[in-house]
Amino acid sequence: MTENSDLASGKGHKDENFPVASWLVRPDARAPIMAYYRFARASDDIADHETASAAEKLGLLAQMRAGLDGDGAAEAQALGAVCRARGISLAHAQDLLDAFVQDCTVARYADWDGLIAYCRLSAVPVGRFVLDVHGEDPALWPMNDALCAALQIINHLQDCAKDYRAIDRVYIPTTLLAAAGIDDSALAAPRSSPELLGVIRQLATQTQDLLRQSAGFAAAIRDARLSVEVAIIQRLAEDLCAMLLTHDPLCDRVHHSKPRAAALALGAALRQAGRRLLSSR
Repeated sequence: MTENSDLASGKGHKDENFPVASWLVRPDARAPIMAYYRFARASDDIADHETASAAEKLGLLAQMRAGLDGDGAAEAQALGAVCRARGISLAHAQDLLDAFVQDCTVARYADWDGLIAYCRLSAVPVGRFVLDVHGEDPALWPMNDALCAALQIINHLQDCAKDYRAIDRVYIPTTLLAAAGIDDSALAAPRSSPELLGVIRQLATQTQDLLRQSAGFAAAIRDARLSVEVAIIQRLAEDLCAMLLTHDPLCDRVHHSKPRAAALALGAALRQAGRRLLSSR
């Protein structure tokens, strides 16, 4: 019988595109966030495994769901215990599992609305959980949702060729490809055609609109440390979107080098810390 550990990618929180429970996060919040991350990483590894069957994946994801109530996968049991201890809704975990189940059953998305609906399950709950851990106001959820959806779409665009080749999954809406006169087979080429580049850049532009919606998110967060972390994530996302407007993800590296990520993070952290200092006066 396949176990979820059999499908583990070996990827950890330091391998992600954006900070996960960094040293900036309040110490008492770090352990709950890491419990959520381990649950999400294990579930994601199941859904994205290249050779496991859909039936195997769905069975393991069912074990993850059962674990939230105490009788299933260890990562889920640990997260369920955290949520019960802190009075945090399990919906943030259940929604995420719904996204991973969808990954096993849906390989294409017709339009932007369909993609955003997927992001509401696959990305939005992550930010909402972090806000709940910090006791932040649910009124912040719309800005959180815009930022989290943007992060997810950036990741989809960065990995569009890999996802197509490895797991035959395409998040670029099929109607946009059709309008450009191409189909998803264009993702198999060594570099993007002008038509595919146009679609990728259209999506990057729409993602910039999401980032404009989340621009005030960091400033609205009460917790100073979380505010700075969110400001860093926002800045990294803005820069990656700009890269997607000038680079081809099929043949170019559309990821930050460590020096560039560090420089962007430091600049964003100093700006946000300065703003908070001025506002407190």
